Amino acid sequence: MEEKTRCSWCLSSDLYKEYHDQEWGVPVYEDQKLFEFLLLETFQAGLSWITILKKRENFRQAFDHFDYKKIANYSEDKIQELLLDAGIIRNKLKVYSAVSNAQNFIKIQEEFGSFSKYIWGFVDGKPIDNKRKSLREVTATTPLSDKISKDLKKRGFKFVGSTVVYAHMQATGMVNDHVEDCWTKSL
Repeated sequence: MEEKTRCSWCLSSDLYKEYHDQEWGVPVYEDQKLFEFLLLETFQAGLSWITILKKRENFRQAFDHFDYKKIANYSEDKIQELLLDAGIIRNKLKVYSAVSNAQNFIKIQEEFGSFSKYIWGFVDGKPIDNKRKSLREVTATTPLSDKISKDLKKRGFKFVGSTVVYAHMQATGMVNDHVEDCWTKSL
């Protein structure tokens, strides 16, 4: 059976390939899923994405299936429980930021009607196709991710530097950074 041509960053594991083939770069407009990626991306800051993917189901269980309404109301006891959970990244600042980011996520929903309207408004509601010839052309940040990062920080979000924001944009399909010869490019 012939192997599909994929973006080279995902070739090191089957988990990466599955994520690449089924999720990465697929436009996400549902607030629940956008929050899931936001939470995971903020925990990824300073780590590899494969580390997060391997712990994704643990995060799902620990953070009430990424229910931002529940997370926004976590008690100190729940936060301490999370800090003892070996199945997730037990970074104190990131755990606390998950709670405050959930609270700020809800504020954006109240202001814009949905987080989706807010975040997709930066790209006029449709993905940017970057037409990358090779992985070398993919950047870690862009002027747009700088702008979104700055706006999120102004709204009180934590762990949303430009690199995290750009990774979120890639994961949720706001930008299409699949290389031109990747089989998913034409989907």
